[in-house]
Amino acid sequence: MTKNRGFWPMRDIPTVLWLLLTVIAALAHRALPMPGWLMMHLLLLGAVTHAILVWSQYFSFALLRSAATDRDRRRQSIRLILSNSAAALVIAGVLSGIWAVTLTGAAALIVAVAWHAATLVRRMRGSMPGRFGRTIRYYISSAALLTIGAALGAWLARGDSAPNLVVAHALINVLGWIGLTVAGTVVTLWPTILRTRADEGAATGASRALPVLAGGVVIAATGAALAQLLVVAVGLGAYLVGLVIIFVSLIRAARQKAPRTFAALSVGAALLWWAGAVAAVAVGAVLAALEGSGFTALDALLGQVVPYLAAGFAAQVLVGALSYLVPVVLGGGPTPVRVGTAGFDAAGILRVTVANAALAVCALPVSSLMRVVASIMYLVAMASFLVVMWRAMRAQRRAKAAGPVGNAVRRHGPIVPEGEQAPGRRSGEAVAGLLAVVLVAAGLAAVDPVGLGWSAAPVGAADAPVQTVQVEAANMRFTPDRIEVPAGTRLVIEVTNTDDEQVHDLVFANGIAGGRLAPGEKETIDVGVITADLDGWCSILGHRQMGMTLQIVATGAEAGAAANADADAGGHDMGGMGGDSASEPAETLDLMADPGPGFEPFDAELPALPASEAPVTRELTLTVRDEKREVAPGVTQTLWTYNGTAPGPLLHGRVGDRFVITLENKGTMGHSIDFHAGSLAPDRPMRTIPPGKSLTYTFTATRAGIWMYHCSTMPMTAHIANGMYGAVVIEPAGLPAVDRSYVLVQGEYYLGDHDGGTVDPDGIATRDPDLVTFNGYANQYDHAPLPAKVGERVRVWVLDAGIERPSSFHVIGGQFDTVWAEGAYLLDHSTDTGSQALALQPAQGGFVELTFPEAGTYPFVSHLMIDAERGAHGLFAVGE
Repeated sequence: MTKNRGFWPMRDIPTVLWLLLTVIAALAHRALPMPGWLMMHLLLLGAVTHAILVWSQYFSFALLRSAATDRDRRRQSIRLILSNSAAALVIAGVLSGIWAVTLTGAAALIVAVAWHAATLVRRMRGSMPGRFGRTIRYYISSAALLTIGAALGAWLARGDSAPNLVVAHALINVLGWIGLTVAGTVVTLWPTILRTRADEGAATGASRALPVLAGGVVIAATGAALAQLLVVAVGLGAYLVGLVIIFVSLIRAARQKAPRTFAALSVGAALLWWAGAVAAVAVGAVLAALEGSGFTALDALLGQVVPYLAAGFAAQVLVGALSYLVPVVLGGGPTPVRVGTAGFDAAGILRVTVANAALAVCALPVSSLMRVVASIMYLVAMASFLVVMWRAMRAQRRAKAAGPVGNAVRRHGPIVPEGEQAPGRRSGEAVAGLLAVVLVAAGLAAVDPVGLGWSAAPVGAADAPVQTVQVEAANMRFTPDRIEVPAGTRLVIEVTNTDDEQVHDLVFANGIAGGRLAPGEKETIDVGVITADLDGWCSILGHRQMGMTLQIVATGAEAGAAANADADAGGHDMGGMGGDSASEPAETLDLMADPGPGFEPFDAELPALPASEAPVTRELTLTVRDEKREVAPGVTQTLWTYNGTAPGPLLHGRVGDRFVITLENKGTMGHSIDFHAGSLAPDRPMRTIPPGKSLTYTFTATRAGIWMYHCSTMPMTAHIANGMYGAVVIEPAGLPAVDRSYVLVQGEYYLGDHDGGTVDPDGIATRDPDLVTFNGYANQYDHAPLPAKVGERVRVWVLDAGIERPSSFHVIGGQFDTVWAEGAYLLDHSTDTGSQALALQPAQGGFVELTFPEAGTYPFVSHLMIDAERGAHGLFAVGE
């Protein structure tokens, strides 16, 4: 294999680039609303997949006693370019919501991996394998599973994000593609890293374990696809049996020589996280089956476990393996290899200890602050590998260039065996790493005692009796919603979100708050020592107003004691991003002022449909995002939007057209969509989906009209009033062409803080909006009038999206000769009668037509004049 040295490390440069992108994304994730799946895919689909394609080829040549030819190298380069391009396309396609890009990437990945597997099959058939030659079958099996997993991932990206299919996708890719590859590799790599002989039964054990592991993945994934939880548990149980068979030989090798280097400790820790994570999911599948909580709970559990599979297992096994393999394959002779290995081992035990201790802290039920700090410590420890690798490879190249030097590895102090450190230094690094994590955790606990389950109670609280209460959050209620606690008792609440769709949390008036819980998640909240009555509530916007409150009653407390000093202030501050906080006192609105910089009016023009009358399929992806947008001069709100605008994109078609809508939730809470233009059972397509999920909504337009669509997640008033609405125009048959056509959607704002606040749910209760707008911005068409010409026939479609105010659409100086309201003509090109206003209730719509008799400026308003003064006002600029 000498002539292959230098070829393989160069091919692994993209692994480093993917790792760097993962680190950048992880750091950015702290400041930006970046989806968590992005880091997973950068690491697993990018770095790990590239490393598998590189090093499994390398091991196949070594184990099958053959050498890479120039032809092999060229084809390997093509495969790697194809696979990395595929990974980039998949990530770009999912981020952009363009399914065709995702599908192209998935197809390219399948081609690259299938080609990779085919080369391994041909090489294995044309060689005389050694003792461990059959482990190549692990790589072939894992590649076969990835082709299935990639195809399923492409299907999920199209919009069918059913929890059971998400579970199947994760099991196939993580336990199949990555897991089987690692299992086949560690059989020979582990004893090599330890510099000891492989166990006598290792080869036999590996042969026996492969069908058990592969079969376990297939059974578990099939069970998930068929929504059979117990089948998933059986498959994962079989997978654990396969791991035990593999681990037996690995443990025997470790008994001969204990792991001491960074490479060995990193790989060893990865194997423990691997087994622990699989066991956790297996137990979760059993509990979900017994409790009847379904795949929503298992999907939530998997969402919690997969980051540890990625960070604890995949990332650590990758950097550990590279730390050993790169110096060996880079070569140059014993001394340069020793120099490179020593370089990769720099501060190795410290790095391993900090990474795994920090990851363990993240896995504990600690506060979000402590989890963030621990994850940063893990990230720093792991990211240091990039610096260590660069320095080690540079030192090895210098040693190669310098030639044999007898004291090349001499350091200050005694010379130690290759790749190892003196015992005292090893133990010192381990203690230092552990102390670093413990001291940081202790410091945070002093600042945030709830983070470690400590009460923020007065001195002496440690001696207070403890009362633990189980609370369920579902259907906009806490159960129980009233808890009696003897005064002086420390209260611990174990809250579980048993809702099918909604995200919930629980905060208290004394400042103690839990995190946001997805369906199926649970959390323990130490409320502290109860000395007086205390109010709690869900801080998700609008949930408190719908009755999601919890009252703690201190029995035996002195009358008048107050623990709720701020209970009436409106709620726990969630930073303006969906927290249930009351608005500040109304600020003065100047609707006559000029819009702010960057103002762009909502495009009200409705383009004509193509002449063909044949029904067509219209596809659109609606991505939910939290967007800070100006809604009136000097007033910004953090809206919940479909594709970044309020109202959302206009849909346009004819009767018979089929609409395929993909809803992606990239917001901060659960959302949904309800199309009035379709007639179908609402159970599945209108369900609420949590952040990071998507669904596909398909309907056929069977009746003409201007139909509303909106978020139907409760409280529906808050979601609609905060921007989640839009219009679908389905033209009636034979609708005559006009010169110009516009769409105006009337909506309302109940303003929170004018500098980026969210909708004020208390304001909604007054039924008195701060702004009434056409197309989402007060008086916007005063600043950007809609054009028309004298004598042109102008059609204006109007939809009242509500939530409360009716509309009386009127054009000052104009008269309507055609009025079509809620599917019926009130006037149809009348020559001797006319209409002055189109009257609509919320969720009603229609259109009017008129011609302008002379040039000038024609205001249009809702003739509920108070609403015209609140922003439901615009202009037609009519020229000759």
